[in-house]
Parts: sequence; structure tokens; C-alpha cells
Amino acid sequence: RVRLVEVGGGSVQAGGSLRLSCAAAKDEDAFYNMSWYRQAPGAAREFVAGIDTDGPSDGVISYADSVKGRFFVTLDNAKNTMDLQMNSLTYEDTAMYYCKGKSRLTGFAYWGQGTQVTVSS
Repeated sequence: RVRLVEVGGGSVQAGGSLRLSCAAAKDEDAFYNMSWYRQAPGAAREFVAGIDTDGPSDGVISYADSVKGRFFVTLDNAKNTMDLQMNSLTYEDTAMYYCKGKSRLTGFAYWGQGTQVTVSS
């Protein structure tokens, strides 16, 4: 069943902004070590940004070099959601964006179904 749900994708012109959000599909589920990945057509899925919320790396935020300074990931612990603010978008950012997280209920990692981001040049 779906464990994580992404929303916020869409089409935007180059230079524009979009905000993605990822949330648990069920209120009783909670996730940690959440991250964003993306996959362009014909390419491998790649890491975009993530927040460690477990162990000695708690609070560490990481970004792929290609999005540093343009994308910003935030975590709302009260809502159990993770957002990705994407600014100064370029054509190369066009991809399906996926949320990934580890469930506190099961201990397993899960992927969302993805949300499409399309940037027109």
C-alpha cells in the first residue's frame, strides 16, 4: 500500500519556483531519515536532498551539488511532512520527484509514487 504521498509537482518556466511536499499516507505512521530523489527520462534515479533525523547525524541536511543554493528541504515534525522548495528551476530539473523515508512502524524504507516536475526553457 502507499506509505508516502508527494504533492506539489507541475509545470513551470525556467527561472520559476515550485514547492513539493511529502507526507505519510496514514496519520499513525511516522517517518525518519527522509529524502528527495528524482529521475529524468532515460536516466537513473538520483539523490536531491535529505534530512537525517536519527542517530549521530540527527539534523544533518544534505544536497546534491546540482541543486545547492537553489533547493531547500525542511521538515515539519508536528505535521510529519517534508517539503522541498525549488527555486531558479532549469530545464535540467525536469524529472519525476520521489520522496523516500524510513517508517518508525516497520523500520523499512519506502518510496512515494512520485510527482512530476516539468520545466520549460
